[in-house]
Amino acid sequence: MIFDRLKRFSIVLEGAERDGPAAFSPGQAVSGRVVLELAAAARLGALRLRAMGAARVHWTESRSAGSSTAYTQSYSDQVEFLSHRDTLMAPPDNGEATVLQAGRHEFPFTFQLPETLATSFEGKHGSVRYWVKAKLHRPWSTVKKAKKEFTVIEPIDINTPALLAPQAGAKEKLARAWYCNRGQVSVTAKIDRKGYTPGEVIPIFAEIDNCTSRAVVPKAAIIQTQTFVARGTKKQKKSVVTSITGDPIPAGKREVWHGRALKIPPVGPSILQCRIIQVEYSLKVCVDIPGTSKLLLELPLVIGTIPLHPFGSRTSSVSSQYSVNLDWLSTIPEQLEAPPEYSAVVSSPEAEQSLAPPCRSELGDILEGPFFAYIQEFRFRPPPLYSEVDPNPASDNIRPRCMTC
Repeated sequence: MIFDRLKRFSIVLEGAERDGPAAFSPGQAVSGRVVLELAAAARLGALRLRAMGAARVHWTESRSAGSSTAYTQSYSDQVEFLSHRDTLMAPPDNGEATVLQAGRHEFPFTFQLPETLATSFEGKHGSVRYWVKAKLHRPWSTVKKAKKEFTVIEPIDINTPALLAPQAGAKEKLARAWYCNRGQVSVTAKIDRKGYTPGEVIPIFAEIDNCTSRAVVPKAAIIQTQTFVARGTKKQKKSVVTSITGDPIPAGKREVWHGRALKIPPVGPSILQCRIIQVEYSLKVCVDIPGTSKLLLELPLVIGTIPLHPFGSRTSSVSSQYSVNLDWLSTIPEQLEAPPEYSAVVSSPEAEQSLAPPCRSELGDILEGPFFAYIQEFRFRPPPLYSEVDPNPASDNIRPRCMTC
């Protein structure tokens, strides 16, 4: 039997870490090889390869149609993104099997990913997966299979006008208890842009007015919303990514957040272009009001993969195409809240790199756009002011020197 002689049958993708999946972008070429190790010579048939990628959703809902009758409704759908087939070893034309000697045999392959693909995702009611599968055939024997999954990350550049636009909103709620009016709670919140990447800090500027007779508690959180669509029906799952809680606001008082920091943990990017699966994010500022429901203010967020460019020609081109409305900044008090510890935002290697001026080789084409020079601190006394009158005139008792001596 071939399986007694088969020592290894696996798929190796270029760029993959050990025991980890390889990551690719849409439009990129995927290369790898099928590895076959035989302990002895064996007669083999065809070796075929297939690359697949699809989004799938599935969930069930129980419904009652009476006092004793119940049934379960199933919802499912699928969208195929990738389908590639290849024959790495074909059987001879005479129909006989191919004999391979003992040892290691490698069969390379390559294929191109489509330009439009959804990011790999694993959710409660659906997933987006990509994989490569190899099948080894042998006459009068079962088929040997090998499978290797890989990750696809759709690039989302936050350096676009839509994602650089500030987000702001305001909401108010009347607190009632037993049909008694206990006052009003209002909240106004602003953030500097819509697009962020994992690891960044969102500075939240907010004002909370508590005109009730009891203390309220402000909170802020990043919410992930997974939406699954099948047969015209939607199923959603919401989860809190991270959150912060402010100090209680006494009755009749106002609380102001001067850029309260909320760091984005490692999360997957937004998925916005898939028909049956969407992953969206939002920043929610809520106020817990005793005796009544919460006051919620939601600002949309997009989690991207390409971070904000600090400077360069791309940033300047974006700025020239879009004028950001910064009128809301005039309402922010001049005294800002203390920023978080730098070590809590970036790691030590990143901190050392950010404190040093960039090399010319690292800047590349950035020198073509606006360049922010790194100026050393001036530590010497400035030169004296210029004057038409000599502050140290020559004395008349000094004999002039002969220029010919």
